[in-house]
Amino acid sequence: MTMEALLDPTGMDERSDESTLSPRPTSLRGLSVGLLDNTKVNATQLLEEISKLLKEQYGAGAARLYTKDYFGTPVKEELLEQIVADSDIVVTAVGDCGSCSAATVADGILFERAGVPTVSIVSSAFYPSGQAMATVQGFPGFDFAAVQHPMASLSGDEVRERARQVVPEIVRILGVED
Repeated sequence: MTMEALLDPTGMDERSDESTLSPRPTSLRGLSVGLLDNTKVNATQLLEEISKLLKEQYGAGAARLYTKDYFGTPVKEELLEQIVADSDIVVTAVGDCGSCSAATVADGILFERAGVPTVSIVSSAFYPSGQAMATVQGFPGFDFAAVQHPMASLSGDEVRERARQVVPEIVRILGVED
């Protein structure tokens, strides 16, 4: 009798114990920042405010904003490849519903597996959706950030405050020491 290897479609095979994190930077000084906007309301402003703070406080280099076609699915391969080629680190946001939170976390895992340190940002109400996606993707330990829910109804000043609050978590997840 010949035995065929079966693949676990959940990603929870023996490889799920391996670390799939990309190497972490010790500093953000001069690093190019890819910002992946998932088209949700206030995602662009949140990412731009985060970029501004990373530059001012940590010396991050140029930032480039990219936009997904649809918030509820992972980033398309062509855009993923472009961002990987252009960016030293990536921040992707904002998951503020079930499907977009799951997709935002899936995006982060895709970038990490491509070798780019990434922080995915979801809103606090949908953190469990992000955790579920990380588990399904075979990376249950994926570390991502949460901003206080809701995001879509916030004023510009409130979005700036959410950005200010989440930057220390982004820096921690990236492993930055300065």
